[in-house]
Amino acid sequence: MPDFEVVELPEPDAPAVGEDAPDFTRPLVNDEYWQDASLSELTEEGPVLLVFHPADGAFPSTYVWNELRDRGVPEQLTTVGVSISSPYEHKTFLEQRDVDARLFSDPNADVAAKWGIENDLDGMAGVTEHRPAAFVVDEERTVQYKWIAAEWPDFPDYDELEDAVAEHA
Repeated sequence: MPDFEVVELPEPDAPAVGEDAPDFTRPLVNDEYWQDASLSELTEEGPVLLVFHPADGAFPSTYVWNELRDRGVPEQLTTVGVSISSPYEHKTFLEQRDVDARLFSDPNADVAAKWGIENDLDGMAGVTEHRPAAFVVDEERTVQYKWIAAEWPDFPDYDELEDAVAEHA
């Protein structure tokens, strides 16, 4: 029996495959520094795998990023994450996980709300995080692949995600 309760999540209001991905600007963190950047700036350089995840210390975040790292996904396609964690937490997380990716800091979960994937945490008034989700967004900012958690915790089908990345790399 797990030490946590599995929670069914409400239906998301996220962009569908073929729809435009909402743009946003937030601090984008790598293992050395951070600066404001937008999704549209990243997609100008090519397709992007956008991974929404809970706070950096949560086990689903660790598991997802370890799996992506071990499968070499960030080496195939520009891979960025988004969570409520601060730039300082992101920098530490990237160093500890040895992940070749960058992470957007979205402490108020405004990007999650804009993308329709916010997750209000039970029992914590006013605390919202990002629902686990993954999107491949092309150069025109069109969603080419999407996976969104239906429950917490939930993880993507990594083989299917790898196929989507390979198709757009």
